[in-house]
Amino acid sequence: MPFSPLTSVADGDTRWAARHMPLVTRSVRARAAAFDGKRIAMCLHIEPKTAVLVGLLAEAGAEVFLTGSPGTTREDTADALRAAGVTVVGRRSDDEAAHRRNVERVLGCDPHLVLDNGADLLAGVMAAGGLPNLIGATEETTTGGLRVRAWETPPPFPVVVINDSRLKLLVENEFGVGQSVVQGFVNATNLMLPGARATVVGYGPCGRGVANTLARLGARVSVAETDAYRALEAVMHGHEVAPLAELLPHTRLLFLATGAPSVLDGPSLDLVADGTLVAGVGHVAWELDADALAERTASISRIGESGAERATHLLHDGRSLVVLAGTRMINLTAAKGNPIEAMDLGLTLQARSLAAVATTPLAPGPQPVPDEVDRAIAADLVDVLTR
Repeated sequence: MPFSPLTSVADGDTRWAARHMPLVTRSVRARAAAFDGKRIAMCLHIEPKTAVLVGLLAEAGAEVFLTGSPGTTREDTADALRAAGVTVVGRRSDDEAAHRRNVERVLGCDPHLVLDNGADLLAGVMAAGGLPNLIGATEETTTGGLRVRAWETPPPFPVVVINDSRLKLLVENEFGVGQSVVQGFVNATNLMLPGARATVVGYGPCGRGVANTLARLGARVSVAETDAYRALEAVMHGHEVAPLAELLPHTRLLFLATGAPSVLDGPSLDLVADGTLVAGVGHVAWELDADALAERTASISRIGESGAERATHLLHDGRSLVVLAGTRMINLTAAKGNPIEAMDLGLTLQARSLAAVATTPLAPGPQPVPDEVDRAIAADLVDVLTR
């Protein structure tokens, strides 16, 4: 069946993605009744693969109101969605203040369902004291899941945290993120990886994928990880493991993959080797302490377009530090995001979980993807990959 809502107006990348996303296509069409007539508020990176999901939801009869995350929107994709009748709010150049306004505009649709990425929409719902027609939500990221779980008052509606899925952690986070982050880094720098000294900070599923991909391409990889089990796993995968303070003076390429704020803080910056390049992996660009870096910076030179620039910070002591895209996600600022097949899986988890929220009585508050959904999609993926 053709990809009907966007076939005539979508950019070629979206049509290409749709051809390689059988899981989400089958899942949404089989559950169209769950979405028909629903208003869906979405905050999601706006790029061709997510446009496939948006288009399928619109095809199923949903009214979609969409905004992106700062600095990652593909303008051609957003324009194609607007031309297809989807309400898309915001631009790639939006700063955090504009993003907050975009969130408010999207929530103004009085949604039945929320699909979130970093819990920005959910925070807006909670700040408003709830919304009258809201049934429940999904949240894409670990960052967003941690944010929701940290609230003193949990949401009085179900929030399915997609990144709690064992399937997503394995396929999308490890293999998908690993490939796309390294691809983005190479696109942004045009540097050679074989023989390079690279350090990955954090050995969760995303950090593991980045470290292992770098190693397969010939980089000499070190890992900084505070969790003993993950550190052991990194050692058994063949990586050098040591405290960050010991690794920084010998690191050339630094990838931040913890998802935690200010991991590269003032004392760490004082240890960074001259000329180190820093790239962000996590959803929020906060692992590099921007204030601490500003205190140590004498001057900055920038190359590249806004939002995807290489910023060389000349420090007061004469060292230089190159920050790529402000440590926003390098796989989206300098590449095309996760591979299509990995996103097919992740967006299928979103669609199936959102349908479950719409049709199944679920307990309020944050929770993992229902086990039966996770296992069914795993079986579908095995079928797709082995047929």
